[in-house]
Order: sequence, then structure tokens, then C-alpha cells
Amino acid sequence: MTSTANVTLADLDLFESGTPWQVFDTLRADAPVHWSEEAAPNHGFWSLTRYHDIVGVLRDTETFSSERGGVNIEELDDEQLEVRKSMLETDGARHRALRRLMQGEFTPKAVGGYEIFLRGLTASTLDAAFANKEFEFVSQVAADFPIRVLAKMLDVPDADTHKLIDWGDRMIGNDDPEHADVLASSAESEEFRLLPFRSPAAREVFEYGNDLADKRRGKDGTDLVSRLVNQEPMDGKALNERDFNSYFLLLVVAGNETTRHTITHTMNYLIDNPDQLALLQEKPELIPWAVEEFLRMASPVYHFRRTATKDTEINGQVIKEGQKVVTWFAAGNRDPEVFENPYTMDVTRNPNEHMAFGRGGPHMCLGNSLARLEIRIMFETLLPRISNMTKLSEPARLRSNFVNGIKRLPVRVELVE
Repeated sequence: MTSTANVTLADLDLFESGTPWQVFDTLRADAPVHWSEEAAPNHGFWSLTRYHDIVGVLRDTETFSSERGGVNIEELDDEQLEVRKSMLETDGARHRALRRLMQGEFTPKAVGGYEIFLRGLTASTLDAAFANKEFEFVSQVAADFPIRVLAKMLDVPDADTHKLIDWGDRMIGNDDPEHADVLASSAESEEFRLLPFRSPAAREVFEYGNDLADKRRGKDGTDLVSRLVNQEPMDGKALNERDFNSYFLLLVVAGNETTRHTITHTMNYLIDNPDQLALLQEKPELIPWAVEEFLRMASPVYHFRRTATKDTEINGQVIKEGQKVVTWFAAGNRDPEVFENPYTMDVTRNPNEHMAFGRGGPHMCLGNSLARLEIRIMFETLLPRISNMTKLSEPARLRSNFVNGIKRLPVRVELVE
């Protein structure tokens, strides 16, 4: 067992080789509301690892604010908070108004209209990958598929998808030397302190989005960019340049990264659990429900942060006003009080109220229906085509305590004849 006294979940080395499940288990059992120290100028944060504690915080937006300090562990000063504010860093009426702008585009009914397109796209993606018996699963399947869906929703050329992937990698990988232009923890990142993720890639995303907005403003397009620039939020406060930029950037990142990593984690888990893979091949009607277990096991987003708006208590632990409270979704998804045998992949697990998209509260992932559809169609299409898939090496993991990412998964496939 790991001593909780010396643990800090700010230590990225803990996440170098994948999720520190043993650390989460120890914290959940011995220190479910745990203080992590941070290097100056940051001030440390409370970590929640029990499912029900996390749900309580996500639902109590008056006590635990997204707007007051932001949703990432990084501490922002007033200037950074103002310049970098996105829909995620809002509460109350403004959050509802910004969310409503896109809500209709991501309902189960709306995303269901993409099903025929998605099935054709999935088939062509797999055809290209399966042309070789050995290939790299992330770049050729998991990253290629959702980004092309996003390109269609944004109405941008397929030729631009490589740029969207690159921008997402550079921003989400801001703590990974392989991806970051400038590591977020470095002194050099101060030059980019007013950009999301402290990444110069954000500036490129803004320029790309503004060019699209200029061309579509005042016209009758139905793509996501046209919806953003030609609608007024229900609170009557029009989007300013910052609002548009942050919304567009959020679509680029959230519309690609989490689904891509869930698909990759799922394939990795199915290779490691051939009984579950065989069950889904024998009974493909189980796949729609199995998607929930795919999401629970993958837990593609490790955490989101809130800030206490007043002195309060969680599980008997005093939390002071202004302190950071970090909800570790990945830990909640392995809570044995909620999930029996939490480390066992069980595609028939029911109920399965995982928190891969959050769990209740106003900030639950807007794109969850699209992600579920993409994941379902991917595995409904992929699994009948393979007789076996093996790993050529273990996955290369993203160095991050925010996104539970896999950078590379080399595989060998044997196809059904």
C-alpha cells in the first residue's frame, strides 16, 4: 500500500506509465478527501476519490464553483480567468445560455441523423487500416474517425483534419514533452499564460475559427460555426470574440480527444479480455449497452476542479473558502462501493452509472450522446471483421494528470475470411 502522507496528485510522474490505480485505491480507503501539496505559486488542492463525494460536489454548484477559479488544477489570476473563460468556467444563467446554443445539435435525436454517415466513415477508416496486418491503432483508427466526424459538423475540409488533431495533441499534451510546444510547467510558458493550456496552438485554433466565422456570419449555414456566430444566447448577451474563440476551441478539443482515447482504451481492454471480446462477437446486440462499460473502464478525463465558495465540509473534512476541490472521475469509476469488482471488464454490467461524462449537475458533457454513438458504431463495425487482434507492444501513455490518453497502440490483426 502507498502512504497517503507523501502523495500529491500534482506529481505527473505518477501518471507517466498510466493511471495510478493503486494510489487512487489507497486514497479512497484511507484519505477520501486528501490534500495534495503543490509547488509555489500554487496553493495545493483537495482530491475526492469516492464516487458519492464526487457526485455531491458536481451537483452543488452554489458551494463548488466552476467560474470562481476555473476547472483545471492550474491556478489562474484575475486576468487569466477573464481572458481564458469558456463555457466550462461559467455557472448559473450564463452557463445555461451558452450551453443552450449548441444543446440542440447534440441531442440523441440530432446526432442520430449522422448514423448513416458514421457507418460509412467507420467502414472506410477500417478498410484503410486493415489493408495492412500490422498498423498503429491510434493514428489510423481511433484518431482518424472522430476527427472526421467533427470536420463534417464544422463543415471544414477533410484535408484540415490533420491540423485539428495536431492542435488537440499540442494543447492536451501540454505536460508531455513529445507533444507540447512549451511545457506548461516551464518558465517559458509564461509567454503564453493568457492562452488556454498555455499553448501557442490555441492561437492557431483561434485564427482558424475566426476565419470560418468571418465567412459564415450573417448567412444561413447549419454547421456548428454558423450556429455559434448567427445565434444570440437566451440571456441576451451576444458572444464576444473571447466567447466565440473559447467555444470553438472547446469543440475542437472535446469533439476529438475524449472519444479517441475511449476507443483506444476499449480496444486495449478487449485485447486483454478476450472472453469479453468473444462475447460481443457472439452477441453483438450487447454492444449498445457495453458502451457504458467501455466508458467506465476508459475514464478518458481524469478530473475536473471546482473552487469552494464558502467554508464547508466533505466527509468530515473542513474545506476553506477559496480552496480547490478536484473530483477524480477515474477514481470514482473504480469505487467498489458502487461497482462490484471494479477492475473487471464486464460488458453486461448493469446498472452502470459511471462518471466518464461527469455525473449529474449542469456541467455534464454536452457531447455524450454523440460520443456514445461514435463508440457504438465503431465496435459494431470493427468486431465482426476481426478473428483476432494482438498488441505488438504495450501502449505509449500521455504524460498528463488531466486526460487519460494513449498516444500509440501498435497492433496486428487477423481478419475474418
